[in-house]
Amino acid sequence: MKITSLAVLLLIVNTVFAQVKRVDKVLDSCIKKNFNGAVLIAKNGKIEYLKYTGIANRHYDIKYSNQTIFHLFSVTKTFTAALIMQLVEQKRINLDSTISTYYPAYKGEAAKKVTIRNLLTYTSGMYHKDLDGRQMLLEAYSKDIWPLDTFITRYLSEKLIDTPGTKFNYNNGDYILLGKIIENVYGKPYEQVLKEKILTPLKMNHTGLLHHEDIIKNIDEGYSNQDGSTTALYTSTNYYIDNYYSAGGIYSTPSDLLKFDQAIFNHKILKKATAELMLTPYPKLGDVAFGFWVYPKKFGKVSTIFAERQGAGYGHHSNWIHLVDKGLTFILLSNTDTVDLNKMRMRVIAAYLRQ
Repeated sequence: MKITSLAVLLLIVNTVFAQVKRVDKVLDSCIKKNFNGAVLIAKNGKIEYLKYTGIANRHYDIKYSNQTIFHLFSVTKTFTAALIMQLVEQKRINLDSTISTYYPAYKGEAAKKVTIRNLLTYTSGMYHKDLDGRQMLLEAYSKDIWPLDTFITRYLSEKLIDTPGTKFNYNNGDYILLGKIIENVYGKPYEQVLKEKILTPLKMNHTGLLHHEDIIKNIDEGYSNQDGSTTALYTSTNYYIDNYYSAGGIYSTPSDLLKFDQAIFNHKILKKATAELMLTPYPKLGDVAFGFWVYPKKFGKVSTIFAERQGAGYGHHSNWIHLVDKGLTFILLSNTDTVDLNKMRMRVIAAYLRQ
């Protein structure tokens, strides 16, 4: 009996060692292209692989380490979706009620035409003024700090250009409106609700909503690359992270993000039925779910259900994948544009799965 148990243990150890070597090989090839950041792999919440590489701050030559904090950008939207689903679970929000139900002061055409479900799936059909060309993007996010209500009035209250619920159109605005709705329902700032309902219960002690004036110890800087070069990097354009709010303002670490991953997929902050509703894709809308995209995926001979969420901005990149049927989590975070994380993640996952 003891011999059998030892043999099984050795097999597991050897398998994990082989997986680590294969992933290391992929990571090494990406480091040659100047990948800077972290890669985490966990099975059923247990970390099997976590490596940091490269430089987090080039002004002071500070290398990445397990102390480093990353900008998540649009991975923030998954936190916002989870907060909305908690309210759905409490029957304080109905997915098919309109914006005006929870935000009576909203003056846009979408007020009585666009539902919470539409916002969660980027199908409000609204003209998003904040993303209309480089000049407007800079005005909205880089030239000034806008009070939330002013931002919504100025950029997110335009006419409808599509029938709500019919056309997927990725944007920040739909999730900024969701953040405002969360504030209205709770009667508290989004940041406070985030802490009370997710961060504190999950002991995500290195995660929060970033403000431009905040001094966050060990947070990384973002760098863009010149003309596709992997070595000619420069500090990205100034921006006010405050304006990204509930669509892109959260910072975190790989280990903290894993806690959130486990909370979603193991029903720690949402009931199973609610989590399943959150993760139900809309195939006609490009497999978007609430805060994620969910769809079947094959890696060689291995079939799986792929749940993914990405974020990017000003050199920062975040990529979070959960293989729903296998209990596997992959988190890739970086601060340069030198390596495409969408391609890198596929190589990392394939290497881990031996495909």
